[in-house]
Amino acid sequence: MTTTQLQQPRQPQLPSSLRRMASKVPEVTAWFWVIKVLTTGMGETASDYLAHLLGPIPAVTLGGVALAAALALQFSARQYVAWIYWTAIVMVSVFGTMAADVLHVGLGVPYTVSTPVFLAALAAVFGVWYAAERTLSIHSIRTRRREVFYWATVLATFALGTAAGDLTANNAGLGYLGSGVMFAVVIAVPVVAHRRLGLSAIAAFWSAYVVTRPLGASFADWMAVSTGRGGLGLGLGPVTLCWTVAILGLVGYLAATHKDVARP
Repeated sequence: MTTTQLQQPRQPQLPSSLRRMASKVPEVTAWFWVIKVLTTGMGETASDYLAHLLGPIPAVTLGGVALAAALALQFSARQYVAWIYWTAIVMVSVFGTMAADVLHVGLGVPYTVSTPVFLAALAAVFGVWYAAERTLSIHSIRTRRREVFYWATVLATFALGTAAGDLTANNAGLGYLGSGVMFAVVIAVPVVAHRRLGLSAIAAFWSAYVVTRPLGASFADWMAVSTGRGGLGLGLGPVTLCWTVAILGLVGYLAATHKDVARP
């Protein structure tokens, strides 16, 4: 051992939960919002299609296994990879829809109850995340612990959005098209509030993020359900396939161009 080596202090090893990583999430661009809405609609119809095809219990089991595999792949990645990230988002969308539907259809919990329950769950995740990290910014997802908080939040937003969308479409009597139009207007509120009224970028982002779920799901349901239920009658399978193809095309484009990769 040399004298130089003896004089160099040993660098302390941080816990794996606190080690900084490359960004694990995409930049928030127009592409982000378009794909996010597409994944919500695809997740809605895919969940219903699998439940009808396989039965509720096998569908939920399959969805849970696929979600676990997708998240394991996402957590193992060293940086943001478009196809890995969006695969995880799609599986969160599918399983989040199943979780909300199980409460309503399987356990008989009305949407008027599940919606505030999921809202409280989301608020709890935000509270714990902020207490631990002092930020809710997605630009700070550079440690393992923050990544865990991020995906817990994403799952909670999908469950909340599913319940809220079904609440407005069914209980409020707006129908799927009316519900979709309403949420298209609602999603503009945090944007305007941020630009005109001083709402923080973080609050505006997460508010819009929650609304993307019922927005996409409402339009996907409208396209899939029968004309007797106020829809276009295209069917769950064809709508799921069409929205999946659109997602694959856009994610492939981003993977090739890296337009959603954070710059140093």
